[in-house]
Amino acid sequence: MSTEGLSIGIAVGGAKTAERTSGRHGARWEVLTRRATWAPLALDAAAILLAALDVWLVIPEKAEPYSIYLSAFACLALAARRWLPFAVVLGTVPGFLTGWSQLAAMIALGMLATRRQTHWQVWVGAALVWACRFIQWPLSDFAQLSWREHVLDAIYGVLVAGMPIAIGLLIGARAQLAQKLVELAASRDREQQLRDDAVRAEERARLAREMHDVVSHDITLIAMQAGVLAAAGDPANAQQTAQVIRQLSTRTLEELRSLVGVLRSGAPDDGPHPGIGELDQLVRGCEVPVQLTVDSVPDQLPAKVSAAAYRTVQECLTNVRKHAPGAHAKIVILGDGDRLNIEVSNDGPSRPATPLPSGGHGLTGLAERARLLGGSFETAPTSDGGFRVRATYPVKS
Repeated sequence: MSTEGLSIGIAVGGAKTAERTSGRHGARWEVLTRRATWAPLALDAAAILLAALDVWLVIPEKAEPYSIYLSAFACLALAARRWLPFAVVLGTVPGFLTGWSQLAAMIALGMLATRRQTHWQVWVGAALVWACRFIQWPLSDFAQLSWREHVLDAIYGVLVAGMPIAIGLLIGARAQLAQKLVELAASRDREQQLRDDAVRAEERARLAREMHDVVSHDITLIAMQAGVLAAAGDPANAQQTAQVIRQLSTRTLEELRSLVGVLRSGAPDDGPHPGIGELDQLVRGCEVPVQLTVDSVPDQLPAKVSAAAYRTVQECLTNVRKHAPGAHAKIVILGDGDRLNIEVSNDGPSRPATPLPSGGHGLTGLAERARLLGGSFETAPTSDGGFRVRATYPVKS
């Protein structure tokens, strides 16, 4: 009963913790959403207020009613500047030309430049704002100005129309740069994910090759010895065969334990590394008639090349035992400058093969080893019903 109570207490506590965590995240999201909703509205209200204040401070006492109405309309039109920026610029033009809504027109033009950047609407809006600053209303007063006043008004018009565009282009460029940075970060994350997937796939392939090489050879021998044991009628021979099976099983278990130890430690290693020096022992214990020739092999071979050569011979002998029982094998290992050439061939089987599980992964793993080391690998049947494997590995690390 105490255990049941403890389990209930933990479950409730975990539920409460999860509820508090989700509550904090929900509250934070609600605050961010509220801020994202109210911030643009506050900016729009501030823009309308500043534009209205600009009109109210400069409007003369005997102003024409239509100029006041047009100026007020220009200020109120700023409420739609985020959705209809070009239309808002057009809506501020009459109030700027005949009235005093200069700041409203500048704010509208700045938003248009922010949203459309170098679109033709921006330049049309800039021309209209410049014209409103250059031309004075009524036109009779404009005609009476001197050429110096026209030049000054043209210069001021460039400043009035150019400053909002410059600010809008800067804000738009900053927004585009921020978007590009977000896309770049997302692309970098995708690339990192793909790289991690490729590394994991390569690691899985490497482990599959190593597990196959470590297990297949000895397990095939165990299966063959088990067949001999099953057919043996002499107790002495049966005991000897059982002892061989025990030795093979122990060796396979030790190799697997070594490989698992490497995996658990996380060491950057491929597991056990038998090399060309162990080929004599491999040939003696393979129970296949073998003619081994090793010539001109460099004294110092890269560890991976030496291991690949050993695994190539091991896999080929395993396949001979599986698929060509009673066949003779010929192994030739020759050093040729900066290359190590390996050829393993066998003639046809002399007796029927005992069916054993085979997935064809051994030769695939050897081809992958050769490719990763910068070598080559090829297989082909021979005219006498046998099989030939040729592999080449670079000897310079």
